[in-house]
Amino acid sequence: MFEFHWFDAQFFEMLFLICFAVSWPSSIVKSVRAKTAKGKSLVFLLFAFCGYLCGITSKLVADQLSYTLFFYIFNECLVTTDLILYFVNRRRDRIADEKARRDAERLAELEAAEAERSAAAR
Repeated sequence: MFEFHWFDAQFFEMLFLICFAVSWPSSIVKSVRAKTAKGKSLVFLLFAFCGYLCGITSKLVADQLSYTLFFYIFNECLVTTDLILYFVNRRRDRIADEKARRDAERLAELEAAEAERSAAAR
């Protein structure tokens, strides 16, 4: 079922997929450490997700079940993880932005009250 030949097209396809698989963990680690979605591109992640999905579908439709299918699935799992982190971090960003907005409003109210007290004391 799965035949492995050195230097055939599937071998190079596997190398291509491995090269991409090496880059996804660093993106995932960055997402976990940064705890923000800022600087991430949802469009890029969705295109990557769709691309790997097309690769998987291609293998299944063409009845070319080979070892490269594993690498497509593995990459799809990594992209899915990064997508989930994107939405988790986007929620964190919204919460932080709302807190910053409330803090700024409260600070403005305190400064206005202080200015009124200053003006009344003169």
